[in-house]
Amino acid sequence: MSMNQNRRDVLKTFSALAAAATAVGASTHTAKAATSDPALSPSLGEVDQALRQAVNAKVVSGVAAIGANEKGIVYEGAFGPGVTADSVFWIASMTKAITATAAMQLIEQGKLSLDQPMGKLLPQLESPKVLVGFDASGAPQLRPAKRPITLRHLLTHTAGFTYSIWSEPMTQYEKVTGTPFIGECKNASFTAPLEFDPGDRWQYGINMDWVGKAVEAVSDQSLEIYFRENIFVPLGMTDSGFLIGSAQKARVVPMSSRKADGSLEPMAFEMPQRPEFFMGGGAMFSTPRNYIAFLQMLLHDGTFNGARVLKPETVAMMEQNHIGDLNVTTLKTAHPETSNDANLFPGMVHKWGLSFDINTEPGPAGRSAGSIAWAGLFNTYFWLDPTKRVTGTIMTQLLPFADADVLKLLATFERGMYAAVA
Repeated sequence: MSMNQNRRDVLKTFSALAAAATAVGASTHTAKAATSDPALSPSLGEVDQALRQAVNAKVVSGVAAIGANEKGIVYEGAFGPGVTADSVFWIASMTKAITATAAMQLIEQGKLSLDQPMGKLLPQLESPKVLVGFDASGAPQLRPAKRPITLRHLLTHTAGFTYSIWSEPMTQYEKVTGTPFIGECKNASFTAPLEFDPGDRWQYGINMDWVGKAVEAVSDQSLEIYFRENIFVPLGMTDSGFLIGSAQKARVVPMSSRKADGSLEPMAFEMPQRPEFFMGGGAMFSTPRNYIAFLQMLLHDGTFNGARVLKPETVAMMEQNHIGDLNVTTLKTAHPETSNDANLFPGMVHKWGLSFDINTEPGPAGRSAGSIAWAGLFNTYFWLDPTKRVTGTIMTQLLPFADADVLKLLATFERGMYAAVA
């Protein structure tokens, strides 16, 4: 999203300003025993205090956090007017882990493979082009890609696709060609070229939307139906999807944007509800309780509440480095109204799995080296530690992404979780 006219049009759908401000202060909280009664842990009380203070000080308008270990929910806290662990959040790129799970199910069934060239399945990817620049008139200059795009490239963000949010060249390409931003959920977004040859480097982009297309092509189902039947119903995730119903809409946490002075400005927001495609890279809504069920499935090696979603060896494979010597790099913003520069572990080498960020050293708030994590544009975050067997998610509804105050709350929550279950 940018402030040029093309991106202003996106913002009307993606983040239009609302009129009424939101009161703060209401809270709900539950802390449940998992080992030696972490509900009594002072560290979880500190998490409560930090989240409550953030709402009362209008740092965030609403926030919910929920964490678990192998024995169950350890912490559940929600603060803000009407916010509970069953409130509905637009989770943006936290959709990607679910799309990856669907793809891995189809790999288990032999219907997809990681190193298959995707052009045979998705003809638009048969002859990909790389953007090399713009001529004197501003027209984009393209050349054929040096190698085919594989499913592994797409799952690891090494195919060459980017997001204009973090790419000046793609921002310019969208502007001069009229190509819609992917968040509009229009199929014309898939005409965007690559910025580099497949396999050459890591850069975050629309790759998982292509994976969603692949899941639909192989399963002959929309993502809305495939996810529901193969992931959400088995895990009891009744408040997750792309098309939001009236019951869920009544529980949506209001969206805000942070102004230059640090104050919050309310925004009306809803992902497109008549999309041309279901955006496997970032269009879902969910709740903290729903998403922690998904994370607990991964924590329990593919099985949760009696439902097997993935094989243990598949989960283990998803948590491994799949970009070799390449490294995850800082997302440098091209649209500061939408995202700050973003790096979950500044100064640390980190890798990418299928499809998660992987810290190669212990994290500063407690997570082990080799933990997996990712986030959503509206400042929703999760992590899963396969060594210490801890997972958690914290959700707000706030732009721009990588908000420093929300990242501090994430660190406080994470520290409290590890202190409680140590």
